Amino acid sequence: MAIMAVAFPILPGKTDAWKRFAAELNGPRKAEFVASREKAHVREQTFHQATPMGDLVIVTLSGEDPARSFGEMSHADDAFTRWFVEQVKELHGVDVTAPMVGGPPSTLVIDSGEGGRPR
Repeated sequence: MAIMAVAFPILPGKTDAWKRFAAELNGPRKAEFVASREKAHVREQTFHQATPMGDLVIVTLSGEDPARSFGEMSHADDAFTRWFVEQVKELHGVDVTAPMVGGPPSTLVIDSGEGGRPR
């Protein structure tokens, strides 16, 4: 199983709105959220990180091919995905449907497993 991590800044003044968004994903939209990730064959775990420079959201995707799954999830054409993409754009200022420039969003550099070397 592979893992991918992406950090998204929460735009200034949007942390409370982001918390409401997260509450929707954990509450009334949980089934849609889980179904979209299952359809893409990936598990998503999201962390909120407060920093002196502003709040971040750290998203991890784990599965056989998380980068492919990210693309599938971002480009699905259903009501939940359209809502999700719009929320991400509003809260993070990121269009997840646009091609990523410069390669993968992150690079594994330290791994304490498998002999302590990155895969």
